[in-house]
Amino acid sequence: MADSDLPFKTWMCLICGWIYDEEAGSPAEGIVPGTRWEAVPPNWTCPECGARKDDFEMMEI
Repeated sequence: MADSDLPFKTWMCLICGWIYDEEAGSPAEGIVPGTRWEAVPPNWTCPECGARKDDFEMMEI
């Protein structure tokens, strides 16, 4: 199954609760809509609190 066939997921920062939605992306941080979590650069940090990508957990909304 191709990535485009999979439903988009959301990821939450465990430090501050900020939500990354794959469908929406994070354009203010240079991450275009539709960017899967796996494609977010490993050195990316939470725009709210500066937490590392490792401090996020996948969650269903």
